[in-house]
Amino acid sequence: MTNTGSSNMRPLAVVTGASSGIGYELALQFRDHGYDVIMTSNSDRLLHAAAKLQGNGSEIHQIQADLTTKSGVTSLYSQIRQFGRPIDAIALNAGIGVHGAFIDNSIDDELQLINLNVCSTVHLAKLVIRDMVAEGRGKVLFTSSIAATMPGTFTAVYNASKAFIQSFAQAVRNELKDTGVTITALMPGPTETDFFRWAGELNTKVGTSEKDDPAEVAREGFDALMDGRDHVVAGSLTNSLQAGMAHVLPDTLMAEMHRKQTEPLHPERKS
Repeated sequence: MTNTGSSNMRPLAVVTGASSGIGYELALQFRDHGYDVIMTSNSDRLLHAAAKLQGNGSEIHQIQADLTTKSGVTSLYSQIRQFGRPIDAIALNAGIGVHGAFIDNSIDDELQLINLNVCSTVHLAKLVIRDMVAEGRGKVLFTSSIAATMPGTFTAVYNASKAFIQSFAQAVRNELKDTGVTITALMPGPTETDFFRWAGELNTKVGTSEKDDPAEVAREGFDALMDGRDHVVAGSLTNSLQAGMAHVLPDTLMAEMHRKQTEPLHPERKS
């Protein structure tokens, strides 16, 4: 755990999956808007990412945490509580993908995805939101995806996990409408991060296509969070059009359209 400065006058934000990509850019948004930030990740790059954000008058803390386990979530929450400060905002951003035909993918990889994308998000949200409701204030950002709006051919478990998060976020938002706590779902499309490499999805049309800037996605997500909006489809106009089509086209057609983006271009290659 590291920090600079000493001021409890600033609001405190927590960002999971903060070592790179959208998570790192969200942490940067919070810092640049006067928040002290707790960055969490299970990546070895977290220390370097936190060091890059030092300065600007904000305290930057980093906590290594394996959120694929229940004990990892409770340990993270316990360490956050040790700061003795209420959480003003949290970005529940940690997530992974698994690409490939469902019958071929490793069940261990897919259960790990569910543990991180779904179970840890629900668990940490339960702990943090209870505290926020007790305080009568707080802002929660869930990183969902436009993948939540459509069946994910060759990313079946990933898309299903994001559909869960999207539904969960909107339901909890309604439950909390009179509490002073707001819930916002960030729905990016394909974004220029390490996600596609980690998911094994480079050998696809979507993996090789031009993608959105994670800094812009994070800015749109931060603005929506501060405005208390229920969701934001971030990035290019194509993302909004794709999300819109999902509301009017049958799932069978959306699954076929998704297949064209995610089917391996060269089946013999495993990249």
